Amino acid sequence: MQVLKTRLPEWMQDWLEVIIPGSQILLILFAAWLLQRTLRRLVRRASAHYQLPNELVVPINGLIRWIIIASALLLVLERMGVSATVLWTAFTGFATVGAVAFFAAWSVLSNLFCALLIFTVRPFKIGDYIELLDTAEKPGAKGRVVDINLLYTTLEDHGATSGHVAWLQIPNALVFQRVVRRFQGVPPPPAPPTPPATAADAVANASPAAPTPVTPGPFNTP
Repeated sequence: MQVLKTRLPEWMQDWLEVIIPGSQILLILFAAWLLQRTLRRLVRRASAHYQLPNELVVPINGLIRWIIIASALLLVLERMGVSATVLWTAFTGFATVGAVAFFAAWSVLSNLFCALLIFTVRPFKIGDYIELLDTAEKPGAKGRVVDINLLYTTLEDHGATSGHVAWLQIPNALVFQRVVRRFQGVPPPPAPPTPPATAADAVANASPAAPTPVTPGPFNTP
């Protein structure tokens, strides 16, 4: 740096303190843009190879973009003369806030993670008929999978009355906490409820009463 100053004219030496940090900042921004572009291309190729849905690719690209932007911002602030201690203090503060927000939004994040598992493990797909059971004996939510997003798995209710369409929105985290029954084809229709017994049915199904013994008397002596 000192050798460069001695070889440059005096009017240019005063601008070195601006030109060099500016060039470094431009280089950081260009490297961040190039890295983001490369990673987006890799994610796009991976999604095409593994047939990942667009609902999963979009948040991954967003996460990559914000990580690169935050890293580039820290490097730019350092080139502009901001102390590393200040940057570390700001980073730890943001990390603390992020940890609190993480635990506060744990249910939402668990649904996002389970959505990632559904898209990769594929326990079922759109168009399948499934049933979520607490146990293998008790009936549960049954229907055709019509949508899978980052928060919910939507079923077209199989037990809805004829002529009425209903949807069941099940949190993705609940899918991995229940027994999943997947049908091959359309599941059988639900059994009709047993009608309550009427008084006439009770009389017809009652066993005949034993005959009352007749006490001999003066008028019914055989």
